[in-house]
This record gives sequence, C-alpha cells and structure tokens, in this order.
Amino acid sequence: MHSDGAQQGVSSDDAPRSTPVGTGTPAPHGTADPAGPASLGPADDGPAAGGADGERTVRVVLVDDHRMFRTGVQAEIGVTERTGVEVVGEAADVDQAITVIATTRPEVVLLDVHLPGGGGVEVLRRSATQMADPERPVRFLALSVSDAAEDVIGVIRGGARGYVTKTITGKDLVGAIFRVADGDAVFSPRLAGFVLDAFASTDAPPLDEDLDRLTQREREVLRLIARGYAYKEIAKQLFISVKTVESHVSAVLRKLQLSNRHELTRWAAARRLV
Repeated sequence: MHSDGAQQGVSSDDAPRSTPVGTGTPAPHGTADPAGPASLGPADDGPAAGGADGERTVRVVLVDDHRMFRTGVQAEIGVTERTGVEVVGEAADVDQAITVIATTRPEVVLLDVHLPGGGGVEVLRRSATQMADPERPVRFLALSVSDAAEDVIGVIRGGARGYVTKTITGKDLVGAIFRVADGDAVFSPRLAGFVLDAFASTDAPPLDEDLDRLTQREREVLRLIARGYAYKEIAKQLFISVKTVESHVSAVLRKLQLSNRHELTRWAAARRLV
C-alpha cells in the first residue's frame, strides 16, 4: 500500500479508504466491549479520563496509512478544549512516523499495526530511545482493525503500552489516551487475554519460517480467507480490489506450497491465526 505523504499535522488528498472511529464496519472475529477498554493500571475517572475541565492536555501523534481514518480520529478526539487531546502531528508510514515523533515529542502515539515500511513494530523498534526517556517518555497505544493475537503480542513486546481496536468509541479512545499517558496499560477487553497468556510463560514463541515469508498484507488476506470471507468481502474490508485479493491469495498459496483454500484454512487454524 502506498503512503499518502502525510507530514506533521498535514494530510494529502489521497482517496478516502477508511472511516472514523466507532462508525465503520467492525473488524471480523468480534467487536470491542461496549463497556470500553480494560486498563491494567489504576482507574482514574477524573480529568485524566477526558480532560474536559481544561486543566490538562495530552499531545498526540496519529500514525495510520489511511488518510480518511486519520481525519475521522482528528474530528473525534482533536477538539482540545473539549477532550484535552492535542493532535500535534500525523504520519502515514514508518519513516514519516519516526520523523514526526522526533520533531514533536508527543506524550502518546496512536499507532496502526500495519504500515508501509515495516509496520508498527518497526516504528517501536526505532523509537526505543524516546520510549526510554526517563523525563519525557513517548508512549504508544496501538489502534488497529486487527484483533489477531500475533499482532497484539508483537506490538506489546515491542514496547506499546496498550492495544485497542478501531471499533472503540471516541470517548473511550480519549480515556485510553490519558491512561496510557499516565503509564497504565490499556486493552480492548478480549485482547487483554492474549497478552496475559503470552506473558504467563517465560518461553518465547517459536519462529515460524513459513509465516515469515508472507508480507503483512498477505497475512491479513490469509487470516480473512481462513475465516471464510469471500474475495469481495476481503476487498471491501481491506480497501483493495478483488483482483488484488486474488493476487495475494495466489502468492500465499505459492509461498506456503499449498494447493487450495481448504488447505490454506487448515494451515492457518493449526497456527491459531484464525
């Protein structure tokens, strides 16, 4: 997917490909709990839960390769006098994210998992110094359409403080931003279990050389195929053409040396990717 050329606080005029927070089609395999995200740190229902009293502002950078989605998030949470959130920059790929984060030094980065240039994990890897700053740490909150365990665990291992899906409401997202800024860990309710299970064991998950051959987009297509989605449904979900979906499926089958959709589904189920 091509970057849309976003710079600090500026968006280009690429075609709309996504929808505002809480208004789009929910990601497959469940939706966020209406009770809002779960916090693994102390709850705070005062100013830090919304900042509406104007006593505190949290500076935020949006990192997502869908310009329309960034616009929707900005509209939902970026009215500082109402939410206490100040959006100080935007980025559409890994390199832009690193530049904008270094320039603006936000308190919280809302980070998409799947980005051109290496994904959210690469942004986290290259931001290790800012995250470790004892005086002005930059904290990351993943905001993604994906609810896959491997995506959740990957960014948390990379240093993100939380993970919420794009079905979250604007109000809950503001609350999550303030809690992450305070150092809490915040997750959409069903995703917290992935993290607890992963870190309950001291053993690192084994490398999967077959899975590593696939690009991020090919993994997304693989997961949706395994969940029973038709090509047209996948195209709509990922904002790509049916022909592009067919090309990705062919590439996945070739790389994994599989013959058909049925074998692909069994392969994904065996690795708990569904």
